[in-house]
Amino acid sequence: MFDKVEAFYRPDSVREALRLLQSGRGQARVVAGGTDLVVEADDSVRVLIDITRAGLNYIRRKRGGCTIGATATMAELEDSDIIRDLAGGLLANVARTCGSVPIRNLATIGGNMANASPAADMATPLLVLDAAVVIADSRGRRKLPLADYLAGAGRSAKSLLVEIVLPDPPCGKGCRWSYQKLGRTAVDISLVSVAAGLQLDSRRRVKWARIALGAMAPTAMRASGAEQRITGRTLDCALIAEIGEQAAREARPITDVRATAEYRREMCAVLTRRAIEECADHAGQTGCSL
Repeated sequence: MFDKVEAFYRPDSVREALRLLQSGRGQARVVAGGTDLVVEADDSVRVLIDITRAGLNYIRRKRGGCTIGATATMAELEDSDIIRDLAGGLLANVARTCGSVPIRNLATIGGNMANASPAADMATPLLVLDAAVVIADSRGRRKLPLADYLAGAGRSAKSLLVEIVLPDPPCGKGCRWSYQKLGRTAVDISLVSVAAGLQLDSRRRVKWARIALGAMAPTAMRASGAEQRITGRTLDCALIAEIGEQAAREARPITDVRATAEYRREMCAVLTRRAIEECADHAGQTGCSL
């Protein structure tokens, strides 16, 4: 694709990047790591705008949560003490699965979200952590839930994702998180992925639960029906199996060159069960082998 690129820019601010993007007449693309852009091989691209010097490479702790700049790489997330301390290291662990070491040194969290692939590795853990994104365009900056952004709200050829915002996740006794991924190899893009979090009380009742599914619908999604069904109930093997089936019913998988819809749906149930079981194991509530 790059043989048709006519101009390459490296702005030193978000404002300048937006100016270049808006003057590109739909033929400009933002690039940071470029790992998704190269694969797309879009011949219509004539202008590349590299935002790696636009001041968006940061991971910051703030009151009530943390913020991640759009050009923070998977390797930086993996190594960040802030991210390792968040939700039992959930995001750091998922970043470690995002391709090979060379890919993780290039791929950015902003690119992973802006590409909006239903199989984006970081989407499911960010959804269970109630992430939001900050978008910049000609009207300024605004914040919106990640789920809305992935569904298309705020994404346009003239807007720029600049930041991921994460509130402090729930914590305390019995609170645990899990990520399950099925791919052709350990570092390949997922065929199905599930992220989950829950908290159990002293009697094994579920105080709250969050479940997100990847590669199971047009965008990564929360399994809200499964979350509602498990909350307030005593966790046992039968309930775990029930929730796996409920998550699979909510999914809307497709058949493509990598897997059939039927296989994805079955694996969705399996991975959901495994995620909930892992959360229960970490919370000291064991007993199912799934």
